[in-house]
Amino acid sequence: MAQRILVTGAAGGQQGSTGRLIAMHLLKQGISVRAFVHRLDARSDELIERGAEVVEGDLLDPASVHTALKGMSRAYFSYPVQDGLLEATTIFADSASKEGLEFVVNNSQYQDTPGLPTFRDLRGAASFRNLQHRLADRIFDWSDIETAHIQAPPYFENVRALVRGSVAAQDTAFLPWGEGDAIIPLAGAEDVALVAATLLAGSSVPTEEVYPIVSEVLTVQQIVDTLSKAIGRQIRYVPITDEQWADAMRQRINAHALDHLSHLWQYFRTLKGPRKRTTTVLDVTDRAPQTLEDFFRSNTEAFAVAEN
Repeated sequence: MAQRILVTGAAGGQQGSTGRLIAMHLLKQGISVRAFVHRLDARSDELIERGAEVVEGDLLDPASVHTALKGMSRAYFSYPVQDGLLEATTIFADSASKEGLEFVVNNSQYQDTPGLPTFRDLRGAASFRNLQHRLADRIFDWSDIETAHIQAPPYFENVRALVRGSVAAQDTAFLPWGEGDAIIPLAGAEDVALVAATLLAGSSVPTEEVYPIVSEVLTVQQIVDTLSKAIGRQIRYVPITDEQWADAMRQRINAHALDHLSHLWQYFRTLKGPRKRTTTVLDVTDRAPQTLEDFFRSNTEAFAVAEN
C-alpha cells in the first residue's frame, strides 16, 4: 500500500526548516504528503503547487491534530523551540495511536552525556528544553506507535543565524562560547531532513529506535577558521559573557529559546572529553554528510560585507 505521510512544520521557519525539506524530498519521489502548517501563506501555496495537501492547524489543538492524522500511515513530528513541547507530543502520540499510524519519526535533540547512557536517561540534560525532549521521547515510547528518534545537536543553520549579522558588519563572531577551545557538535538540517525522509519513505519500518546525527565536532576557533576559509575573509572570534549575549538576543528570540540556548552554551563550554561524529547519515542515505565548510560556501551571501 502506498504511504501517506503527514509532515508537521512543513511551512518551514527561519533556520533548520526540516519539515519543509522533508516534504520536498517526499514529493519529489511522488509520495503522498499532507503538510501540516500553522498558517496559510505563500509558503503553503508553494507546497500545494508541488503537489502536497495542506492543512492548517495547531499542534496544541487536539481536534486539528486528530483531523490532520486521519488516513495517514506515517508522520514526521517536530515542534518549534517554544513552550508546549510536552503537551504537543502527548496530543500527537495519542492521536497517532487512535488513528493507527504505522510509524512516526520524531525530531529530538542531542543526548550524548558523557558517563551516562545516551538514550532513556534523564540525567545530565543540557537545558530544560533538552530535558523536555528526553521526556517527549519517552512519551512516544510509551505509546503503541513505532517511533524513530532523530537526535541531533545544533544545526549549521543555527551557527549562521548567530553570527551572520556581526560577520557581515564587523568580520567578527561575538559568542559566549568561552576562549575558543570549547567543542561544539553540529549537524546540517539538510542531512537531518534527508535521514528522516529516507526512513519515512522506506518499504518497512526501521528496526533502530534512535538515529544520532553528529556530522562535525569542532572547537569554536575551528568553526570560525572554517567560516574564514569558506568566505575568503579573516573572521575574528570575540568571546562575550552570557549576559551580553542574552541582552543582544532578547528581542530576537522567545524566552523559552533564550533559556535553552543560554544553558546549552554553558553546557558545551564546560563539557570535558571528546565528542564523536556518527555515521548515521551515510548508513541511512548512502550519502556522506554535508561538511560545515560546504554549508558556509553555499551560504556566502549571508555573510556578505554590509554596505555603509
